[in-house]
Amino acid sequence: MRYIVNLLTAAGLALLLAISAQAETILPKEASHYVGSVVTVEGVVSQVSTSGSGTTFINFGGRFPNHVFYAVIFRKNLDQFSRVHALEGRAVAISGTVDLYKGKPQIILRSPDQIEMR
Repeated sequence: MRYIVNLLTAAGLALLLAISAQAETILPKEASHYVGSVVTVEGVVSQVSTSGSGTTFINFGGRFPNHVFYAVIFRKNLDQFSRVHALEGRAVAISGTVDLYKGKPQIILRSPDQIEMR
């Protein structure tokens, strides 16, 4: 009997930890309130652009410079993201740690697993 109680306690603890480890899903306009947190930002991509240096920006909540949130793919990782420009106008979810850069919230994308179509 003691074995069953211990097993159920361990299973309950594991379930609680798994639920709390899931990233919270937020809107792009809320991202600035989650700096330093791992979240999933869900919304429609307003613009995808690539700079002259090869950095790609996926903007939400407006086109540059009026966007409210963006995801960044640096040139060294871009080959992992096929057809990233096709995301424009599509509903997607971006997961990762929110940082601020020049006052705007961003998530740096290192893996295509961080992007999910909705």
